[in-house]
Amino acid sequence: MNIEEIWKDVLLEDDEQVISKGGFGKPRGLGSRPALIVIDAQPNYVGDNKPILDQIEQFPTGVGEKAWTALEKTLPVIKLFREKELPVIFTRQIAKYTQFDNFAGKKALRDRSIYEAGHSYTEIVSAIENHLSDIIIDKSYASAFVGTPLVNYLIKLQVDTLIFCGGVTSGCVRSAVVDAASLNYKVGILHECVFDRMEISHRISLLDMWMKYSDLLSVDQVFDYITTGRDQ
Repeated sequence: MNIEEIWKDVLLEDDEQVISKGGFGKPRGLGSRPALIVIDAQPNYVGDNKPILDQIEQFPTGVGEKAWTALEKTLPVIKLFREKELPVIFTRQIAKYTQFDNFAGKKALRDRSIYEAGHSYTEIVSAIENHLSDIIIDKSYASAFVGTPLVNYLIKLQVDTLIFCGGVTSGCVRSAVVDAASLNYKVGILHECVFDRMEISHRISLLDMWMKYSDLLSVDQVFDYITTGRDQ
């Protein structure tokens, strides 16, 4: 699949010319010491494996079947990183100090208790098996870099490249990608393995990150990169 097909049908004529004449979307490239970052693969954001409107009563911020499709494509990548003894880092969006970290709560009317520490919906989905070598980062804001020890772990592990997947594309994925690029990490997004509640948000966010911050990679490309395409 040509990645530009992702957003082609939502662009206006002027938009296409801006991208072309502005020289956007050139590859940034990847380094030799990658880590996989799986953003918020939790019931609150993955939801149930049904069309989004069929599961939204139970999981008001869940994406539903599109998230599960993305997750199924992610599982072999997680397995590969573990087999190659490369870092796999999961983030969890958890409200621990609700008077401070309820950053999105005032933007929506819903029961906030399901987002608080200790609720089962804040755990990593059971489809992903626990692994002793995995790192789990709890966060209270959109970006995995804000108020967390993520950078400390990456420095310790001598990571120079971050491969992102998870959800949602326009929110926590995008904020982490922008911060990662700003911190001079080389950044890739598994475009088949990210998901969002709204299709237009998903597509435009991928476009924007491809234009300025990240390379968009297929699962096959990441497999090639991990197995043969980096200095090992």
